[in-house]
Amino acid sequence: MPGKALSLLGIAQKAGKVESGTFLTEKAVKGRRAFIVVFAEDAVSGTARDLQNKCDFYHIPYGFCGTKEELGHAIGKQERTCCAVTDQGLADQIRKLLGSGKKEE
Repeated sequence: MPGKALSLLGIAQKAGKVESGTFLTEKAVKGRRAFIVVFAEDAVSGTARDLQNKCDFYHIPYGFCGTKEELGHAIGKQERTCCAVTDQGLADQIRKLLGSGKKEE
């Protein structure tokens, strides 16, 4: 259900509850303001892996949805590797749509 999750990200962005881009997402994770981090499915950089490890360390769930282009488009921006949702209710809905909240290895 990536379409619904991306739509919810758009709603969260309009509400001002999304931090996007690696730097701001990492800041939200470290500040414990992120309730879920959404990565693009084609995010394979070392930076993305490092941020996933930070999510594990801070016990913040994460999931994968769409491409970098789709993720950016959903929040009205250019390509994005990741974004953090800072609203508990919206994060819970997105987590349900994305499954377990972590990518199965």
